[in-house]
Amino acid sequence: MADAHPSVSSSALDVLFRDARTFSAWQDRPVDPALLEQAYDIAKMGPTSMNTQPMRVVFVTSAEGKERLKPTLSPGNVDKTMAAPVTAIVAFDRAFPDTLPVLFPHFAAAPEMFRSNAALLEETAFRNSSLQAAYLIIALRAVGLDCGPMSGFDKEKAAAAFFPDSPWAANLLINIGYGKPDALFPRLPRLSFGEATRFA
Repeated sequence: MADAHPSVSSSALDVLFRDARTFSAWQDRPVDPALLEQAYDIAKMGPTSMNTQPMRVVFVTSAEGKERLKPTLSPGNVDKTMAAPVTAIVAFDRAFPDTLPVLFPHFAAAPEMFRSNAALLEETAFRNSSLQAAYLIIALRAVGLDCGPMSGFDKEKAAAAFFPDSPWAANLLINIGYGKPDALFPRLPRLSFGEATRFA
């Protein structure tokens, strides 16, 4: 019987979950692009169904890019997004079957299985890109960055502004940088194990 995987340290759990917060106010401090690449290289190792890996990301860092993003935002998300050093537009690629001969080579029928079933393709792309976005948030925290994920934006406008004539579809946004802890609200409650789970 193989040994169990070692647990991560309690301090690591604090960084990733227990002490981590969703930030809306940001320090005027740039983010090294190497940290974004490092976080992606961690996040890409998370599981997706049939190794589809449909997530695609546009890291908006320039003033010009932020101005293109601004009209797509809900009013309550404008100031926080304009102040964030980076905003990731997390998308999913409806052409993900094209990569399956490399990513899932032992099942030659996989690409056509998705191409011939539009509902399955859409559901798989959306669900797994959402999973990958969660992995990315955790990975960004792991490399020392703070995050502010949000869904308050016009997905069609964002897609038209950043990846027109593309099979990519916008899913959610993640503001990224170094948050201002003194601007945080008290942490909201979570459901307990007993409230949220059951055994069957």
